[in-house]
Amino acid sequence: MRRKIPNTAALTAFEAAARHSNFTAAAQELSLTQGAVCRQVASLETFLRTKLFRRAGRGVVLTDAGVAYHRQIARRLDEVERDTLDLMARQGRGGAIELAIVPTFGTRWLLPRLPDFARLHPDITVNLSSRTRPFLFEDSGLDASIYAGDGHWPGAAVDFLMPERLVPVCSPALIAPRKRLTPEQLARLPLIQQSTRPYAWRHWFESAGLRPQVDLVGPRYELYSMSLQAAAVGLGVALVPEYDLDDELAAGRLVVPVSHHCPSDRSYHLATPQSKRSDPVMVTFRDWLLGQAAQAGHKA
Repeated sequence: MRRKIPNTAALTAFEAAARHSNFTAAAQELSLTQGAVCRQVASLETFLRTKLFRRAGRGVVLTDAGVAYHRQIARRLDEVERDTLDLMARQGRGGAIELAIVPTFGTRWLLPRLPDFARLHPDITVNLSSRTRPFLFEDSGLDASIYAGDGHWPGAAVDFLMPERLVPVCSPALIAPRKRLTPEQLARLPLIQQSTRPYAWRHWFESAGLRPQVDLVGPRYELYSMSLQAAAVGLGVALVPEYDLDDELAAGRLVVPVSHHCPSDRSYHLATPQSKRSDPVMVTFRDWLLGQAAQAGHKA
């Protein structure tokens, strides 16, 4: 069945005219005459049976329908341009992976390891975008996701990467001159809460045999990276995954006031849509990622 899609010349002319709010400026950008841009836009409006522009002084402005359409078309034209330039740069070699990540894990654990993957597979590009909530792969444009969860993702194949263990950290100035605290002493300090893990502190205290009344009290942050920074500047004690805290601990920016680790109810996994499971580029990245996770586990 033939697709109901306008021609790309009309879409390109429309996007440029909408961005400039001026047909003449659009024509100059596209190396066309103003009349050619007008005809392309008119043909698009005829195709859509919808007015996209209205006159305003010496220029044009988008109608409500034009605003909504431009928002969608501009994004898709950007994607087409990006994919085209990517293919031209690679000359048909390798490929690209659109990977969703939980932000702190991606920044602190994955990114420092990606140079190794780039060295081994220079023809494969890994593009990252953050996701803090579950989503559906369909129509997302994403090839895979690294996420913290229980290992279930409908419609996807899931590979276990590593468990998550939570450890309290704070600025050494917050507890000075002491170096260590008991769980009871820690409960009297400001607790930094994680909005995505509202009961994390409760679980930690319960695993230490306590049930303080303040385990849900304290400033809330969405990302672990925010909690880490808040802890480093002395706003309280953060409960964070223990992976890759070595730099902060070695530099003295953070300390572990109580040597008690609490297993999280979540682990880190790689989720891949079934349609991408056998893709050679995805298989290459998956094998490398599992190897990195295994090495990290041996060092823990």
